[in-house]
Amino acid sequence: MKLMTADQVRAALSVRDLTDPNQGPHAMQLLLDEIEQAVSRWAGLPVRRHRGSPVVPTADNYDRLGYPADAVARDERYSRYLRPDLMLRAHTTAMIPPLLRETTTETLLSVPGMCYRRDAIDRQHVGQPHQLDLWLVRKGLADKDLHDMAQAVVHAAIPGAHAELTPSDHPYTVRGKEIRVDGMEVGECGLARPDLCHGLAMGLGLDRLLMLRKGIDDIRLLRSAEPRIARQLLDLTKYRTVSLQPPIRRDLSVAVGDNVDAEQLGEAVREALGPDAHVVEEVTVLSETPGELLPPVARDRLGLRAGEKNVLLRIVLRDLERTLTDARANALRDTVYQAVHGDR
Repeated sequence: MKLMTADQVRAALSVRDLTDPNQGPHAMQLLLDEIEQAVSRWAGLPVRRHRGSPVVPTADNYDRLGYPADAVARDERYSRYLRPDLMLRAHTTAMIPPLLRETTTETLLSVPGMCYRRDAIDRQHVGQPHQLDLWLVRKGLADKDLHDMAQAVVHAAIPGAHAELTPSDHPYTVRGKEIRVDGMEVGECGLARPDLCHGLAMGLGLDRLLMLRKGIDDIRLLRSAEPRIARQLLDLTKYRTVSLQPPIRRDLSVAVGDNVDAEQLGEAVREALGPDAHVVEEVTVLSETPGELLPPVARDRLGLRAGEKNVLLRIVLRDLERTLTDARANALRDTVYQAVHGDR
């Protein structure tokens, strides 16, 4: 199992949690308040908000939520392990099992926070997203209650919007649903699995809800330090576009292992660029060719080894705050190439 290094853990935990007022004000906190108030009114219960450590037992993140031993999500390609039994939470749902163990009455749990994953890079995905788990512990609830709760949340988060619920399985729910707004997935929900509790379970993507609320089309803007952007992320009014720099595209032909996917490549790019990772707008796999299908001269040129494939990778670079020169773009490209392709 690939474990995080001490430097990787420190870097991950140093990223600001936008849901936490102790780390400075942000529009996401206002959105969180509005969602909690709406669900509290609907349920007729006060909200019990909980913030836990981002370091959680693997058992709480997966086993106690019903994830099978061979679940893809457990793979080190997607989860960040400190030890086999300890990890950075992959979802805020990891904090639910210990809360349920101490819950004996009707309760409305709210668990916001930042999560830690290995993910692809594009305008809607980030390796450390913000989530909100809402669990209503109450007997006698049914599918209609789940539908009504989802509508209450969406109406509060995005006034005038409608929640679209479609079937989607989750290990910790029964008759699970995916929540979409205007075609964008913003969460998942279902009746809580009976061995966990009696009630409703819901997990929401706060980044995407805030983007829809403010009309933002690039998730990186939520963390921008550019004053004209940052000022607009202190309230929930519509975002006014700030003049952005043009994108710079660089294509790379690299040799990687046969089982390497877009999520792993995205994580490799983030780690390679470190503090410059925010400049990457998107990483796209344009094509993949198994090594055995390439002519010998191409394999030799790439330094392709047994069990590897050739990937054509497009990296879109755009600094949201300053002009990105060709020289800097080329330096970033070279850093990514060295990290992904390596010495041959």
